[in-house]
Amino acid sequence: MSMNNYQTHTLSNGLRVIHLPRVGSVSYCGFIVNAGTRDELADEYGLAHLVEHTIFKGTSHRKAYHIRNRMEVVGGELNAYTSKEETVIYSIFPSVHQERAMELLGDLVANASFPDNEFEKEREVVVEEIEMYRDTPSELIYDEFENRLFANHALGHNILGTPAELEAITPEKARNFLSRHYTPRQMVFFSLSSMPAERVMQLAERYFSALVDRPETVARVLPAELPTFEERISCDTHQAHVVWGRRTYDLYDKCRLPMLLLNNILGGPCLNSQLNVALREQRGYVYTVESSITNYTDTGVFSLYFGTDVRYVDKCMQRVRKVLDRLRNGYLTPARLAAAKKQYLGQLMVAEDNNEGLALAIGKGYLRHGSILSPEEQTRRIEAISLDMMQQVAQEMLDADKWSLLVFQP
Repeated sequence: MSMNNYQTHTLSNGLRVIHLPRVGSVSYCGFIVNAGTRDELADEYGLAHLVEHTIFKGTSHRKAYHIRNRMEVVGGELNAYTSKEETVIYSIFPSVHQERAMELLGDLVANASFPDNEFEKEREVVVEEIEMYRDTPSELIYDEFENRLFANHALGHNILGTPAELEAITPEKARNFLSRHYTPRQMVFFSLSSMPAERVMQLAERYFSALVDRPETVARVLPAELPTFEERISCDTHQAHVVWGRRTYDLYDKCRLPMLLLNNILGGPCLNSQLNVALREQRGYVYTVESSITNYTDTGVFSLYFGTDVRYVDKCMQRVRKVLDRLRNGYLTPARLAAAKKQYLGQLMVAEDNNEGLALAIGKGYLRHGSILSPEEQTRRIEAISLDMMQQVAQEMLDADKWSLLVFQP
């Protein structure tokens, strides 16, 4: 499937539409909204995620029963997720039912009513989600790490909120949040389907033109640089969980792509990553070890995680330091860099075979960059990464003395 033949259109109200043709019996479409938990007010923590849950619970035209059955009766589904900077609401469906999906999605973002009784029920569902999440230290520790890394900033609170914070949220606050942020110029509608582009644009005009345009309201503030921290917390857990890392490049930084490649070498999703070999394959200290990057619009987080028996925590950290020092001091050679590029490009190719992930990536790419890179352009940019650039990024980012540490331990 070529990424070069996508088509775009902007409605008169400012909503951007992107469509990538795909021959197949299953299609995808939805809205990506430039609003997440960092856009909540101080008395709204947890609201963006709660809105994502409750937007399916009623509109001025439909009750919750009608919404959940509209796509499911034809074998389709509705889905959504919230991050710190985006909310995504989308549908997967047999391709012949795209108009049905577009009409329903348009109704949800334009006319969600957040009825009181449904709102209360869904609030309890999210409270249960919070309790489940608290029972998963390997997930909880990431949010607690970011809470400290971005303390006293909108990025420094977790997506779910707390039960007490949710209790203070009302349907009226949800409607205000929708009105502030679910506006045409803050959204992109994406489509990955076999429907002709002309028809997609016609349906977008029909079902989305009534969305009310408002001045842009997102005013994000760059988080301040804070001192590093080291904190070990006693928890009711059978093993120690460790997150170690720092702030990194934002979504638009020229060093972002070299950093992604470096991260893939260090602890990416592959058995031959440096950390997996050092901690699991050679020592058997861990079951899981990984490094990851989250790029926000004005900053980023680079961290590594491992879970291990508490007696191995310091040994693991010593091994990690050796890996980091090696990457900073000569491990990267032209041959190793070429091999790393080949592996990363192969992973991108495999990822594009996941059509749901591809559809979501199209929406986010168009929201953030106003265009979609073709595989050829992606390859060109990766191949253009020089050894000097990789070494510069490694020197800057892999100095563990400048990292922060959070440990959950029994």
